[in-house]
Amino acid sequence: MRTGWLAETWDRIVGSDPGLTQLRQAGSAVVAMASAIGIEYAFSLAGHADGQTSLIAMLLGAIVAMMGSMALTGTGVWRKVGTAVFFPVALGIGMVIGVAVGNRTDLMLGIFVVVMFAAVFVRRFGGAFFFYGFMGWMGYFFAAFLHATVPMLPGLLIDIVIATVWVLLLSITVLRTNPSRALRRVVRACDARARSVARACADLLNAFGAQERQRARLRRRLNARQAGLAEAALMVEGWSAEPGALPAGWHGSGLRRRLLDAQHLVEQMAHAATSFTARDGEFALAAATVADRLARRDDQAANAAAYRLAEAAEQAGSDAPGWWPARHFAAAALEFVALVRQSGQPSVTAPPEGFQPTVDLALGLLPGSPAVAKDVPARTARWNPLARLDLVSRQAIQVAVAGGLAILAGRELSETRYYWAVLAAFIMFAGTATRTEAFVKGFNRVLGTLVGLLAAIGFAELTAGSTVGVLLVVNLSMFFGFYLLPRSYAFMIFFVTIMVGQLYSVFHEFSPGFMLLRLEETALGAAIGFAVALLVTPLSTRDTVKSARDEVLTALAALLRATADQLDGTDRSADLDACSRALDDRMRRLALVARPLTRPVLSNALSPRLRHRLVLYTALTTHARALVVATRAESEAPGPATACRALADALARLVAVPVGRTQPAAAASLAQADTALFAQTPAAPGIRATDPVLRHLAHLHHLVRELTAPGQKAIQTPEPVVIDPASKCPRRADA
Repeated sequence: MRTGWLAETWDRIVGSDPGLTQLRQAGSAVVAMASAIGIEYAFSLAGHADGQTSLIAMLLGAIVAMMGSMALTGTGVWRKVGTAVFFPVALGIGMVIGVAVGNRTDLMLGIFVVVMFAAVFVRRFGGAFFFYGFMGWMGYFFAAFLHATVPMLPGLLIDIVIATVWVLLLSITVLRTNPSRALRRVVRACDARARSVARACADLLNAFGAQERQRARLRRRLNARQAGLAEAALMVEGWSAEPGALPAGWHGSGLRRRLLDAQHLVEQMAHAATSFTARDGEFALAAATVADRLARRDDQAANAAAYRLAEAAEQAGSDAPGWWPARHFAAAALEFVALVRQSGQPSVTAPPEGFQPTVDLALGLLPGSPAVAKDVPARTARWNPLARLDLVSRQAIQVAVAGGLAILAGRELSETRYYWAVLAAFIMFAGTATRTEAFVKGFNRVLGTLVGLLAAIGFAELTAGSTVGVLLVVNLSMFFGFYLLPRSYAFMIFFVTIMVGQLYSVFHEFSPGFMLLRLEETALGAAIGFAVALLVTPLSTRDTVKSARDEVLTALAALLRATADQLDGTDRSADLDACSRALDDRMRRLALVARPLTRPVLSNALSPRLRHRLVLYTALTTHARALVVATRAESEAPGPATACRALADALARLVAVPVGRTQPAAAASLAQADTALFAQTPAAPGIRATDPVLRHLAHLHHLVRELTAPGQKAIQTPEPVVIDPASKCPRRADA
């Protein structure tokens, strides 16, 4: 099946730049919204509707198109049809309720709180119900606040059906996603992320003589791009499972191994780049040339430069400064170029049947923080029975409480515009899980509204009296709002505020005082939302980080146990590649929920210790991936299997204590690993340095020891800590 022509055009524009792939989603959303507005306007003209009726129809069309363009993702046509058929049902239910209570203010406001609760509570039934709930909420809002009557309902429902049919038609035709093309796009994005890591390596190597502050900034950029590469690889993992996505002759396991090898080589180059010192200038500049050619996709020149670097390192000898990082950088670059040249050939590692991705995509993207925090208990669970509910139920209660308070407080500011406060409180609990995330989202909403207010005043004066100008600003605001949403929610609200200013200018209701009222109501709703997130069944960010950290350590322990079984031949059925990808996903989830604690949004939220420990967890993940690659070759050392099991036991014991606390119970396991590596596996320093299994196990041993805060008094406990059987590594399809 061919992809839609408009989607194909976007793919050509976007190319392989991962930073521009968001253009496709933003462009698709804007095309859907703008065209739906046009369709609704055309039907209104054909029906000789008045101005207000036409405006309501266009607004309904824009809402259905906006929500529908996000809900109708994926590749299954009938799945999209099954999802879209309930759009009119959700909006219709909300409208019927709104019409029934619209003339009685107190009852309408009370039911409004109930509708908000229901809109969040239904999210438990699946991703589509997130949009159904929001549509039901919007339907109630439209009917109640526009004082819709029963005779108006058929016309409103017709407008909704028209918009639904249109956005469904777009999603299965011109905006249709072809799975094979989508997979090729994310693979190209993964390659672009790898090249961006090479660019960061080149920048760091060229700054070998710079001040430490500048080099530290470049190292952070390099680490961030490595994390981006891991996320891109996980996106490929998710899309590989789509029916019809893989080319003929390929299967998910082969693609997973190919990308795992490429990621490992890129990380080897990054590690070597950070190992150069100020006295290694000659080798550092030569390595920078290799990285620069790789970043430019000039693989032939990169290959030649890497050969020259390897020859220079060998001629200089092991006593020359910079010999080790130069040799390893050149070797990794040569292997990477060779791997890229084989990228068109299938990699056979296992039968294609039974491939299971280690991460499931949500709306075509990696899952967000609610997926990580769904099983984390609230802080007040001991005395508050509501805190024992699941995350969705707790958020439904929080939204109802926050919405009710926002109605009461918002009406004190304005009897007619208090819904801005309600909307701010409601949105704070969409896509967030912890109280810190709720605060950050509310803060960004207020910040975006404040800055957008100033811009809205300027644009309102610029487009006054120009219909074309208003439409241009509205569509550009929608586009840039969707495009910049992944960067920051504040950008989205900034452009939404500009768009709202344009719409109210058309109604001749725009004024600086009017927009200032919107800012006040938004700030009030955000403050109420944060207070509710803090006091009503609060979910601690640190508790969520602890849970995500436990998942990382448990996944790493499972990988080490499976590696031990591979090394000593006990059980070779485990899919170590899948174990490594699962560990990557757990590390991504940890970094995601820890992000609010590593950014100075609040004066006391910055945690250098947490940042350092995140670096340690990232290093554990990197060395575990390298260990998986190394175990493909036979190792003659007898101790690695014992060391793997001992390190896995130490990690399992770490799970039993809070983040950052000493874990003396792991001392015995670490001592056993130390004995297995350095006593039971005698080897000369040179052999130990060249044996990849021993080298990476030694690194893992050092990192785990640092996590256990060595230097504290060791207290051995006889009770074993058992890993949950569900955390075991996936088995190969041919096992």
